[in-house]
Amino acid sequence: MKKEHENSHPYIGIWVTADGYIRHELLPNGRYDEARGNRKSAYQGNYIINGNHIEYVDDTGFTADGNFINGVLYHAGMVLYLEEDSEGRK
Repeated sequence: MKKEHENSHPYIGIWVTADGYIRHELLPNGRYDEARGNRKSAYQGNYIINGNHIEYVDDTGFTADGNFINGVLYHAGMVLYLEEDSEGRK
């Protein structure tokens, strides 16, 4: 699989559920940090993006995957949206 981890990759950033409870931060170095509610860094690990598919491997060895479809991340029954920054950029 080809790794795509560049600062300009369109999927780099913070993905959040509509209620804000779950937040996935996809970092440019191929790492992710997932917050749940008030629990920052609930899960951390590596990810690989291949096209519109993402595969996660957390630091405990648990694996999961998801797909980006029309600017939305569908992952493990969750729907996440790319968070905009303070200037309205995604």
